[in-house]
Amino acid sequence: MPALTSSDREFLSKVYASATLNPFSVERLSTDAAAIGLGGSIQSFSHVPDLIAKLGRRLAATLPPGGPSWRSFEAGDALLLEAGILFHVFHSHAPALDDYIHAQSESTGAPLPAEAAASVFADLRARGFTQAAAERYVAVIFQLRRAFFFISTGLLDECESMRRLRMDVWNAIFTGDLRLYLESLWNRMDDFSVLLLGETGTGKGAAAMAIGRSNYIPYNSQRRAFAENFNDAFLSINLSEFSESLIESELFGHVKGAFTGAIGNHDGIFSRCSRHGAIFLDEIGDVSEHVQIKLLQVLQQRIFSPVGGHATLRFGGRVIAATNKDLAALRADGAFRNDFYYRLSSSRITLPTLRQRIAEDRGELAFMLREIVHRIVGTPDDTLAGYIARRFAEGLPADYQWPGNVRELEQAVRSVLVSGNYGGETPQAAPGMAIPREIAEILNGEMTLDELEAWYCRHLHSRFGTYGEVARRLGVDWRTVKQKIGN
Repeated sequence: MPALTSSDREFLSKVYASATLNPFSVERLSTDAAAIGLGGSIQSFSHVPDLIAKLGRRLAATLPPGGPSWRSFEAGDALLLEAGILFHVFHSHAPALDDYIHAQSESTGAPLPAEAAASVFADLRARGFTQAAAERYVAVIFQLRRAFFFISTGLLDECESMRRLRMDVWNAIFTGDLRLYLESLWNRMDDFSVLLLGETGTGKGAAAMAIGRSNYIPYNSQRRAFAENFNDAFLSINLSEFSESLIESELFGHVKGAFTGAIGNHDGIFSRCSRHGAIFLDEIGDVSEHVQIKLLQVLQQRIFSPVGGHATLRFGGRVIAATNKDLAALRADGAFRNDFYYRLSSSRITLPTLRQRIAEDRGELAFMLREIVHRIVGTPDDTLAGYIARRFAEGLPADYQWPGNVRELEQAVRSVLVSGNYGGETPQAAPGMAIPREIAEILNGEMTLDELEAWYCRHLHSRFGTYGEVARRLGVDWRTVKQKIGN
């Protein structure tokens, strides 16, 4: 039985670690640097061609034509070789896959012919993978590439909170352990709902789109195509746009005659979502308890019925929900069900505000201006971005808080382009900035100290997700936080 040399085993172990780490983590770049032999850490993926070239040479020397298959090596070595081959194939075909993603992003309907995927499949088969394994890995490689593409392009920024956000979104797609995902969860993630929290305009829609367009979609080597167009697999609905009488119909559909005006059958969004798709329920904090109960049934039992109908339909996709409301306060008031909240938040992600991002990195605003200008005019234009920055400096306070977040910033750029100035929003006029009831009680002296502490702990827990993080921010023991929240 052939075996790797100690040098190859050490190198491939580093490649294996890189392949399974979150690509937006600091650890990933450090591990890549160690594999190449660079001292310290690196700041970007510009080194990847060098790493892939080195990996290709090692694989060619260990697995020469006519030589032993990677499958014939001892189990531990075979695992390292398999990971090395997959890592090499992934990066070797990445440019072609990116071109395919660009093309598919601009189309709807049937998936485009996937010649890039066919090349990946042929490469895997030539390297000893079975047809079934090669088809599965083509689907995973395409999923990984889509996720990296949509996270990188949809959640831009250089500050630490945005890097953590990209990490969180990646984990929501592949879990925190890619090995666990590949072994057990690649076809089970529809059971893990995602809850996105954050103020109006922070980019919850972009995060939802990155997750929803990155589901696992099978590949068929006979048809040389994927089972579905990832664009069509992602559906969204803003729940605040519909009245209580219509929202059930939009979600679950209705049959002819179900209510006045129901002149025919109507498919709701859950009926239209495919097995490999995802639904984005925006403004989930606005729905009534009655609708929450209906949605809870879908999440728990994966079944629903159209309004006025008796047929039981199955839902096979994934649910992503978002709100800018304080769910801790709504739960405390009984307006948002605890069982629904827990079922929604298998993965809970809080998006940072623009003011938080600017506070972390003073260059953040300039970076965002360059990106927004590029998107609006179609080409990079640092001169135009600089002009807009000067108009902001003249028209806004130095400590302007950007209450509308990134959405406000984008409209502010357009305002400067059209009118030459932007004076900002007042907090009272900004969307989503109504003063919460608890704040009003605090300002009016209507809340006791114990109630204030309990409310503040609940607020921080809903924002940061763990007793430990709340305790760290407050400078107390986590048990104290838990006790306060339980009061």
